[in-house]
Amino acid sequence: MSYLDLYHSGELIRCIKAGYARLECCDLCPHACGVNRLAGQVGICGGGRSPRIASASVHRGEEPPISGSRGSGTIFLSGCTLNCRFCQNFPISQLRNGTDLSTGQLADKMLGLQKKGAHNVNFVTPSHFTPQILAALYLAIRKGFRLPIVWNTSGYERLDTLALLDGVVDIYLPDMKYAAPDQALLLSSAPGYPGVNRTAVAEMLRQVGQLQCDEEGIGVRGVIVRHLVLPEGRAGSAETLGYIAEHFGEETHIALMSQYFPAHLAPETPGIGRRVTPEEYAEAVEALEVCGLENGWVQDEPDT
Repeated sequence: MSYLDLYHSGELIRCIKAGYARLECCDLCPHACGVNRLAGQVGICGGGRSPRIASASVHRGEEPPISGSRGSGTIFLSGCTLNCRFCQNFPISQLRNGTDLSTGQLADKMLGLQKKGAHNVNFVTPSHFTPQILAALYLAIRKGFRLPIVWNTSGYERLDTLALLDGVVDIYLPDMKYAAPDQALLLSSAPGYPGVNRTAVAEMLRQVGQLQCDEEGIGVRGVIVRHLVLPEGRAGSAETLGYIAEHFGEETHIALMSQYFPAHLAPETPGIGRRVTPEEYAEAVEALEVCGLENGWVQDEPDT
């Protein structure tokens, strides 16, 4: 089933209405703040009634099946359901820099990226604006939008919110940030992250399966899991990679990232105030190999 099927059956309208109804006492993410976003209140994520975006542009720096030869049509949503002390995009995620749009204007952004030749439209940190994005998609479909949808997320998701996306999202691009609840709480203010995250990624795989690409190597459906290696093993990389191999399958595509640097509040946070060392990243790569996870991408060893 595709979002076009949902559009023609009326199911997409039902999901939009169900999503907006939840904004009145917002529980879209695991924080379940309960604020009335329809009345203009703002919760932990920083999102109100209208979608706020920081940028919409063609991006060529994603994983090869996402960026391809023509780039990914990336839309950065402002705010975030996490509060990562090391966020490299903190002006967008934490300071909420951006512009409020109507859903019609967001639809026009999607259509503009399609016109520029992007392989897909890639929503970055979108979960707290799920109903608004669905509404924008509905309006964009009416004007000829047909690109695959990429859901680029922290992985801190509720199952009943993911249910609104079943058949809508073509490619899920979730983080799996932490293996230990205490680190998730300390570094990202995310209670229960590991359990919530693992359940969410399992649901994403149920919806779209493992990554599938077309004859040109461009992703058309499936899941790519991202894992950022942190200093001092704070991410629990070996445990997370082992869990992925055992529970999701060795065929799962992994992007193992070495690009951590101490941004935002990291310099004043014990244990994460420096870059990852080459040795720390090499240990994560070794764990990847030991687990038999052969699909995906590793990066160059970090500079110290």
